[in-house]
Amino acid sequence: MTSDGRLIRGERTRAAVLDQALLLTTVAGLDGLSLSQVADALGVSKSGLFAHWRSKEALQLAVIDHARAQWTDQVIRPTLEVPRGVRRLWAAHDSRLAFYEAEVLPGGCFFANANFEFNARPGVIRDRLATELTDWMTFLTGLAADAIALGDLRPEADPEGIAYETESLGVCAVMQAPVLGRDVTFGRARRALLEHLRALATDPTILPELR
Repeated sequence: MTSDGRLIRGERTRAAVLDQALLLTTVAGLDGLSLSQVADALGVSKSGLFAHWRSKEALQLAVIDHARAQWTDQVIRPTLEVPRGVRRLWAAHDSRLAFYEAEVLPGGCFFANANFEFNARPGVIRDRLATELTDWMTFLTGLAADAIALGDLRPEADPEGIAYETESLGVCAVMQAPVLGRDVTFGRARRALLEHLRALATDPTILPELR
């Protein structure tokens, strides 16, 4: 086996370490994450990781960064490939649910789990998670506002309300899926938003039909 220093050298290996940390976090919690835990999972010494992250908090912040990059690549990027308007707004919800359905993370959703975990814990980590949630809600609100501006949704539609409903359905679905069943839960989450958007759409036929 290569030495610890060689194992974690370079951006590719650093990303692999953060991949493992992200997986562990969705099961054990962000507060439960430690350099020792990650080192044990990778079969390396803690000292090798300590050269990159000097504290538990530094590792936690790096994992949040990594989770955001993953979310951007697997949820936001596919959304932006869809034409602007209500179809792009729908795509944000659909891409998110597809990410959960693919079981990329064993604990379902890093951000939903971490926000619940740190909501009552003031500090750097909660502040950073609050920033991530604010950015995501701003993104959803912008998509809804764009759909209204383009004439896809009626002018009286509320962009912030649509963003809130979209987020609520996503969080509820990923939390309930392990208990109530994936197919039923994600299907309901899709139908609920689709029916709501159709009711607000100036031309409901541009939205997809669910199989």
